[in-house]
Amino acid sequence: MPKLLQVDFPFSGPFGEEMTAQLQGLAQSINDEPGFLWKIWTENQDAQEAGGIYLFQDEASAQTYLDMHTARLNAMGITGVRGRIFDINTDLSALNKAPQV
Repeated sequence: MPKLLQVDFPFSGPFGEEMTAQLQGLAQSINDEPGFLWKIWTENQDAQEAGGIYLFQDEASAQTYLDMHTARLNAMGITGVRGRIFDINTDLSALNKAPQV
């Protein structure tokens, strides 16, 4: 069953176009993660936060990615990473134009 992973963390930038330019390689590498389906990148410059909403094929893939990503962010000096894994109510989500999972 697909699982949604929500991740956010304190982030001082870069944001916007600069973030896009600097994180192209990271974005490409995420596509190769086992069980990965898609990601929506999130950023809030005013609150100094960033993160993402991911969809994985199963809970094991989501948890494995969360563990690896948290360690990667910690190695970059980013602490306070919050990650949550959710089930998806596909019927209600479809009513609100969510992609089919």
